[in-house]
Amino acid sequence: MDQRHLLMHQAMLGDRRRVESYDQALAAVIDENTVVADVGAGTLALTALALRHGAAHVYAVEADPQIAAVADRIIKANGWQDRVTLIAGDARLVRLPQQADVTVCELMGNLGPEEDMARILRVFNRRNLRPGGAVVPERVVTWLAPVQFDAEGWGIWSEDFLGMRLDVVQELIEPTAHLHFLTRQPTLLGEPAVLVDTGRGDTGLRNARPLALPLHTAGTLHAVLGYFTATLAPGIELSNMPSYLGCNWAVFVWPLRHTPVAAGDTVHVRPRRPEGSAARDVTRWRLDCHLDRVGER
Repeated sequence: MDQRHLLMHQAMLGDRRRVESYDQALAAVIDENTVVADVGAGTLALTALALRHGAAHVYAVEADPQIAAVADRIIKANGWQDRVTLIAGDARLVRLPQQADVTVCELMGNLGPEEDMARILRVFNRRNLRPGGAVVPERVVTWLAPVQFDAEGWGIWSEDFLGMRLDVVQELIEPTAHLHFLTRQPTLLGEPAVLVDTGRGDTGLRNARPLALPLHTAGTLHAVLGYFTATLAPGIELSNMPSYLGCNWAVFVWPLRHTPVAAGDTVHVRPRRPEGSAARDVTRWRLDCHLDRVGER
């Protein structure tokens, strides 16, 4: 067993807000007659929640053979063999013995779409979810926002940090995405803009268009942040922005050379998604950015 797999699941299981939000959402759609499909079941946290709310049966679908083996041990240890069926394989190829009333899935990446959840669910549900069945989450939106950091992250490399200039360090760092857990709220220099929205039928960045991010606040542009908001059920949302204690998702940061900006300036952003399996590594995604100054138009 690759210990990195278990460390990742350890972080997810320890994210209390994540678990509690899914718990509330599943409580709203499950009763004693409900058949549930847990897609990307992992170490079965969502399966356990479904059973706790009285699900008649759960089909736990897991593509990773190592994690599926762990899930099998968990099922046997808990005596769930009559209530949980483990299906080891790609969810896009699965056909369940019966249709599910609820599909639940947690494959949100740090940015939102990099684990291809929307595309996987679209194919799976077409075959396996009864008409009118519930999907948790019902919508996931990826946002981009222009920000000025509050003396953390990329904002550290400034002209005045503890009385010294650290801005020269910016010249040594290649432009590349990184992940960051915010400890202080950054200043939003403009309103966040929607990059991907499963509610309008988006399934990823393959068809995402360039975005214009108008700035409404003067300041120093440090980066463009990317994050997601998932609506699990009406009134129940989960997001990695702002960061919260125990959050297992970082925000996506595309750092920019620290640049003074004015209200009315616009940051134009074109996302670049890597091909193939590299798309699952969000640090390999790129944002091509261009600043359009209000006085230069």
